[in-house]
Amino acid sequence: MAFAIKAEISDPLAETFAFTAQKTMYGGKLIAAGDEIFLFASENEGGRGLVARGVVTSVEALAKKPGTIRQTPRISLSIRRTGLARQPLGRSELKRLTDWDDGQPGTELNFKFYRQATNKIVGLSGEAAAFLDRLF
Repeated sequence: MAFAIKAEISDPLAETFAFTAQKTMYGGKLIAAGDEIFLFASENEGGRGLVARGVVTSVEALAKKPGTIRQTPRISLSIRRTGLARQPLGRSELKRLTDWDDGQPGTELNFKFYRQATNKIVGLSGEAAAFLDRLF
């Protein structure tokens, strides 16, 4: 399974990335060392969407806070970059894809990243991963 993260990425050309206490949704909590991950620089922090891909080098699940009933699982992870995106893919390119049941990989990405605009780690279908692979 492949994954994607949308987060603040100040230097998309960095060889390695470290993210702390990231929210996981849509299967994102299943991520493990060795998994492929696509990195999206969050537009909420001035990014432009898809910037790189990499391999997860470490993952640490964070303990839930006692006394809080509903909590989104959070993890910290490290990534080694393996490629840079050749073309942009972000909110502006995906916003027209809103037929949530059409089965298209771009629609899956729009739904998982932009229906709720928070930064997060998500699991991807094989079709969405193949779609993103073509951008490298």
